[in-house]
Amino acid sequence: MFNYSRSIRAAGAALLIVGAFGLLRTAQSTETPTKIPPPTRDEQPGATHAETAVFAGGCFWGVQGVFQHVRGVKQVVSGYAGGAAGTAHYDVVSEGKSGHAESVQVTFDPAQITYGRLLQVFFSVAHNPTQLNYQGPDHGTQYRSAIFPQNAEQRTIATAYIAQLDATHAFHERIVTKVEDFKGFYPAEAYHQNYLTLHPDSGYIAINDLPKIDYLKQMFPDLYRDKAVLVAATSN
Repeated sequence: MFNYSRSIRAAGAALLIVGAFGLLRTAQSTETPTKIPPPTRDEQPGATHAETAVFAGGCFWGVQGVFQHVRGVKQVVSGYAGGAAGTAHYDVVSEGKSGHAESVQVTFDPAQITYGRLLQVFFSVAHNPTQLNYQGPDHGTQYRSAIFPQNAEQRTIATAYIAQLDATHAFHERIVTKVEDFKGFYPAEAYHQNYLTLHPDSGYIAINDLPKIDYLKQMFPDLYRDKAVLVAATSN
């Protein structure tokens, strides 16, 4: 089966998209933000230790880019979650049979931002939680919407928030995001890290991801920071 998303995201993605649509950075994103209330159930702010969260919401380039601009976030790493360590490689994950989802691991300071507020950004700006096994042009279970709680409290908050948003019809369709068991997080290859920041002129980034940064700034001015917190260079 032809993997459209892999072709678009391969080297030369900008040429493919520009040739097909005649668009550059002025192009409109395939996703639009949804204004939603914060969760009614959340962790208590004020802790001083670092906490981690793992989210999957389509291509990790854009999700990583969004959270890198959120105040209180210390680091965001693109990677894989949901499958085994041996299959946590881009070429394998791209086939859609590994059980992995393209994910991000967010390290944050709960004294500055709570897990619930991160979920609010995740659902409203970072991706569309009503799309089953796809986001925009990317199709397959590796692009599913999922949350991988790191502890019981995160699971309770995430589950309650999904129920809250569905009960209030915050979206036109039901949320398909799954709260999955955490089996481990495996950082993606080095060339995937900081991709949005390093390749702002890529056609894929311009169409699908850069608008999300603008949405974050508009919808969450209290959380937005202009300078992205980047992942240090890795050897993989």
